Amino acid sequence: MFRTALRTVLAHKARLLMTVLAVMLGVAFVSGTLVFTDTLGNAFNKQSAKSYKDVAVAVSTYESGESGPDGKKPEPGLSPKTLDRIAAIDGVETVTGRVDGFAGVADPDGKLIGNGWSNTGTNFFPSGNGKDAAYDFTDGAGPTEAGQIALDKSTASRGEYKVGDRVRVATSGPVKEYTLSGVFTTEDGAVNAGGSLVLFETAVAQKLYLEPGFFRDATVTAAPGASDKEILGKVEPLLPEDADAQTGAQLADEQAEQIESQLSGINQMLLAFAAIALFVGIFLISNTFTMLVAQRTKELALLRAVGASRRQVKRSVMAEALVVGVVASAIGFVLGIGLAVGLRSAMGSFGAKVPAGPLVISPVAVAAAFGVGVVITLIAAWLPSRRAAKIPPVAAMSSVHAVATMKSLVLRNSIGAVLTLIGAAGIIAGAGVGKDGKLLIGAGAFFALVGIIVLIPLLSRPVIALVQPLLKGLFGVAGKLAGLNSVRNPRRTGATASALAIGLTLVTGLTTVGVTLGQAIDKMTTDNIKADYMVTMASGRGLDESAVTALEKAPGVSAVSPQRASYLLVDDKDTAASGVTPGDITKVLALKTETGSLDTLSGDAIAVDSKTAKSRGWKTGDTVTVEYQDDKKARLKIGATYEQNEFTSPVLISTDLLGPHESRPHTPEVYVAMDGGMTEANEQALVDALGDNPAISVNDRQDIRNMFGGMINTALNIMYGLLAMALIIAVLGVVNTLAMSVFERQQEIGMLRAIGLDRRRVKRMIRLEAVVISVFGAVIGVGLGTFLAWAIGETIRSSIPGYALVLPWERIGIFLVLAGLVGVLAALWPARSAAKLNMLTAIKTE
Repeated sequence: MFRTALRTVLAHKARLLMTVLAVMLGVAFVSGTLVFTDTLGNAFNKQSAKSYKDVAVAVSTYESGESGPDGKKPEPGLSPKTLDRIAAIDGVETVTGRVDGFAGVADPDGKLIGNGWSNTGTNFFPSGNGKDAAYDFTDGAGPTEAGQIALDKSTASRGEYKVGDRVRVATSGPVKEYTLSGVFTTEDGAVNAGGSLVLFETAVAQKLYLEPGFFRDATVTAAPGASDKEILGKVEPLLPEDADAQTGAQLADEQAEQIESQLSGINQMLLAFAAIALFVGIFLISNTFTMLVAQRTKELALLRAVGASRRQVKRSVMAEALVVGVVASAIGFVLGIGLAVGLRSAMGSFGAKVPAGPLVISPVAVAAAFGVGVVITLIAAWLPSRRAAKIPPVAAMSSVHAVATMKSLVLRNSIGAVLTLIGAAGIIAGAGVGKDGKLLIGAGAFFALVGIIVLIPLLSRPVIALVQPLLKGLFGVAGKLAGLNSVRNPRRTGATASALAIGLTLVTGLTTVGVTLGQAIDKMTTDNIKADYMVTMASGRGLDESAVTALEKAPGVSAVSPQRASYLLVDDKDTAASGVTPGDITKVLALKTETGSLDTLSGDAIAVDSKTAKSRGWKTGDTVTVEYQDDKKARLKIGATYEQNEFTSPVLISTDLLGPHESRPHTPEVYVAMDGGMTEANEQALVDALGDNPAISVNDRQDIRNMFGGMINTALNIMYGLLAMALIIAVLGVVNTLAMSVFERQQEIGMLRAIGLDRRRVKRMIRLEAVVISVFGAVIGVGLGTFLAWAIGETIRSSIPGYALVLPWERIGIFLVLAGLVGVLAALWPARSAAKLNMLTAIKTE
């Protein structure tokens, strides 16, 4: 029987090709994901281990903001005295102090080199030989004077800078020019992430990023034979309260865990889409084996007649599936390796430098690829094999295919109805619960999708019957025949439509939620921001106070208010606060005052959003105790309450009150209103006022809208790309179904040709049949996807002001048109095959 199965596989290579493609694509996705993440993880772990290879102990400090028992603030970092004490420990060879922060390098055209968030600056810390062990210089040397810097090789190359050139560098303050003293290579994570690294003279870096004389971190190297753990034990007692110490090995392990955690998110997302693709593939595989069984009905009957048992027939079909699964998995695995290599190269093209390392093909990746491919194929082939085994020899010899019994159809439809009702109830219940109903909706979606898939054969007849008059009216006989053929075999039509329905359910659901969120955020932005421009740092960090001062002095500016982020203790409760400019804040943000007046911010008063005021029991006129970050306290009045605004914190306070208590204010953005509104001249005036700083972005209202809505569109485009795999498999399913339909109807097509249906109308009939099946599946998917989008929206409604479900009719229309186009493309080969049938040969076909 195995030899028979193998010969059958070889005899139906064309039919099985589409099954191989479906399995191959899914397996390639799975294996590519696993190989890609394993390779990345291995490369980054090796880089991490290399970075800490010579580190015995690593010391890091953090700002707790808490005073000591004597009321004094702790030191801002590690002092030179602390480093000297560590250096004096037996077994310590060197101690290197580091301090770092943002540093953006401008290219010759004034544009920022790198991606902003990973553009870093740190200090050059030479030892006795004048070298810093962390950096290997390929040209020049490290900076030894205040006016010098060194650049990593990649940044110097992108900026076309050579030793001795003048380089403009932006930190949190104004742009300054430095002389390039050297170019170095490094395995620093910021550079590998597509950013840049600037080395400053130590005193300059300390002044820029912390305080003169202090370091944020330190690394300790051990003398030969010294124990890292013993050194750690001696270092810890010497450290200030706001400091931690670890051995280099512990730090490398910790970083490896972080890398694994970050990659696991990518891994899970990609594997989820691979699972969707494989699930869609089940319908294609099942259809393929159903077709093969139909083609071999007499052959199987003959095997039964000469003594083969039902179990042997079933095993024969399953053996075919096993061969197909193994072959497809092997090809898919090879393609997956190619996909992993491509993804790794693509990261480089987007500016992210992946550390060098070998391609990692783990046993888990191999086992998962072959396990998934073979198991999915066997599961999909099980039902056709069972049907083949149940056909009696005599019945099989006298019929091309067996007709489903009434009992089986009633059972199927009953099960489908129950599953659909359970799923719908779960989705509605989850939507009713609100933000805690996501799990209920997820479970309900699964049952509803399975139920709809089971019911699709039943739904196909009435739904397609609605369009049959239209097909007949527009396309005549070809249209009428296409409508009838679409429901001739409801199970096969349902299986094909199901594949498209799954893909369109996900695409429609994601699109509806995405468009709704985008419009809600866009409305929130336009309703709340009155400013013409929002000024931010490209790094996402805070702006320096000098930038606020420069904006206030810019020509044409009518109002400027920073959004200074801070935390206060208000009546002994931690409260987020925004430091703003009294008077100007109402000109740049649309704040709706409910009680009192925001003009009181110019005195000793604060404003509180009404939700916070209600929860704390405050009202306008109350006096509260405010404790600043420097532990000083003041009694301030509540001068106003205002409607909660997404662009402000719960408490508004004047920068005049807040400023004296913050040594390093954090200002994420500054809002600016201009005389004459948004014009090129006004924008250029702001750019000039900021010193043409490459690290500062001046965003107009449209830029602000794009900033908040762009992330959603990017996420949607990524989802579309990943779901494309499932839709490609669904297209193969349509091709398969039509090929099967043409095979079963050879005699009928021959008769139609004999009585006058020309080749052109035969092709049209097959194409229309494909369009009907494709659009039917798309309509089911659009309906279910919209229902799910509504339910998901109910869970996030409370957290997004102004949320209202938006049906993206234009995109839905595009999806339906694309579904029809899919049908037309999928029908090209089957339609051509049907039209080329020799009518006399076809009529003689049994």
